[in-house]
Amino acid sequence: MAIFHMNFSNISAGKGRSAIASASYRSGEKLHSDMEGKNYFYARDVMPETYILAPENAPEWVSNRERLWNEVEAVDRKSNSRYAKEFNVALPVELSTDEQKVLLLEYVQNTFVNEGMVADIAIHRDHPENPHAHVMLTNRPFNADGTWGQKTKTEYILDKNGNKTKTPAGNIRNRKIWLVDWDKKEKSSNGVRSGLSQ
Repeated sequence: MAIFHMNFSNISAGKGRSAIASASYRSGEKLHSDMEGKNYFYARDVMPETYILAPENAPEWVSNRERLWNEVEAVDRKSNSRYAKEFNVALPVELSTDEQKVLLLEYVQNTFVNEGMVADIAIHRDHPENPHAHVMLTNRPFNADGTWGQKTKTEYILDKNGNKTKTPAGNIRNRKIWLVDWDKKEKSSNGVRSGLSQ
């Protein structure tokens, strides 16, 4: 029985991370960053198996790894923008390589892609006893026409008469409303143990 291991983290500008650099490192591909004007490449002895899974309403260009992550960085320009959610997971060594792949792809499709995320998947088999996968997930949904949608909206806090309220400092009170529920724990590690730790 394999020991279950899974770890989630965020790839964000606020932490000085680049979506392009991250995708290049995980995929083993040479990728150009439009924002930085430079190439990233991390040589690997064993090339990862890579896949990009996308929801039905995503535009065709998302299958191009370089364009996908350049588009993500272009649409989220704030200094603290979060480009992607990432997880890495150990694959059960008791399964064949094909069974590992099918199990992983089905889990990612059903849990994340069917909810609207694009998933950039890299399976690493550098060490036979440690097959594992890195999965980068987009944070922003697509609209029905294939354009980027909004992650959040601002809702103003109103008084009983429907007027905007202010803080003692004079700022208009508001709150951020998430339009997607992708940060809930059910979308991450809660459902994965049964799905990937057979």
